[in-house]
Amino acid sequence: MPKTKPVDYYNIESLLSSEEILVRDTVREFVDDNVLPIIEKCCREGKFPLELVPKMAELGMFGPTLPQKYGGSDLNNVAYGLMTQELERGDSGIRSFASVQSGLVMYPIYAYGNEEQKMKWLPQLAAGKKIGCFGLTEPDFGSNPGGMITRAEETSSGYLLNGAKMWITNGTIADVAIVWAKLNGVVRGFLVEKGMKGFTAPEMKGKHSLRASVTSELVFDNCEIPKENLLPNVEGLKGPLGCLSQARYGIAWGGIGAAMAAYECALGYAKSRIQFGKPIASFQITQEKLVYMVTEITKMQLVCLQLGRMKDNKTVRFQQISFAKRNNIHHALEICRIARSILGANGILDEYPVMRHMANLESVITYEGTHEMHTLIIGEDITGIAAFV
Repeated sequence: MPKTKPVDYYNIESLLSSEEILVRDTVREFVDDNVLPIIEKCCREGKFPLELVPKMAELGMFGPTLPQKYGGSDLNNVAYGLMTQELERGDSGIRSFASVQSGLVMYPIYAYGNEEQKMKWLPQLAAGKKIGCFGLTEPDFGSNPGGMITRAEETSSGYLLNGAKMWITNGTIADVAIVWAKLNGVVRGFLVEKGMKGFTAPEMKGKHSLRASVTSELVFDNCEIPKENLLPNVEGLKGPLGCLSQARYGIAWGGIGAAMAAYECALGYAKSRIQFGKPIASFQITQEKLVYMVTEITKMQLVCLQLGRMKDNKTVRFQQISFAKRNNIHHALEICRIARSILGANGILDEYPVMRHMANLESVITYEGTHEMHTLIIGEDITGIAAFV
């Protein structure tokens, strides 16, 4: 079992099933034993620990909510959320890898693919024998995916793909890319496989954030795709946007894990750091900071638990997922910044996880919908007035 218990000021564990607790504790132990000992080195070196993938697959971290027929575990969404919470307690890059594999690659194949595509890809992706990525964002189109330039043209043998995608997690190491492009003016999804003629995926370097994650560009130069690699069961932006809802759900839970890591570090430091003859945890301002942290973590937990229950009973709306992603990542980032202030100058050292989590969250608050775009999604929902076109 894990060495430590999660932050739980409101006894939220009492609202969880035994299976949900087991999943959380199993992933927590994996993170304690396998991620935390190596993650700072990976961050320094700017590399993803690919050696963790087989163990993650063995523990069922890829596509866990999918049916066993396709390599999944038939877990509910709360269990999946707790899984992503614990992975991000390790690092956003580790959680991002699992989120992409599950929510942005396996989900669209399961939801929009045919049986042949499902059987070809899902068991191998679940087993970690194949890695996937998701291509929607472009160099000139992020928050406005409908403006995408990437185009597919039908040929006698399949499709010809031209364009580029940007900021793609796992792109360089992926065996298959779920790529969204306009075919006759309509957004469609394509399975683009590594080695296909005209497809390259150079890795992007120079990041100050998500350093333990592979981020890539996808380039299509008359890329030849066979007809059987079109996802047949979806047309339009509802395809990629449905995938983003899956990813945003996991991200909302992940923010709790990053916030927990920062809070636990700051609390321990404040109780042991002696200034003016007593621990800094005894000072009123420091206590106010710690109270803010545990308060927001508790609210984040309650938001995600209810979100997961709604997702499981199929009453959730995408605006509610936006609410959780927006709220949780905003407060997780604030918690990291406050934790850094408690640690003082020590807070910038990689002896502590705080600065790494803070830098990672600067990416997380932007990807899968910026804080501002989620604000406008909720704003339209409560007023009935769209503030953007």
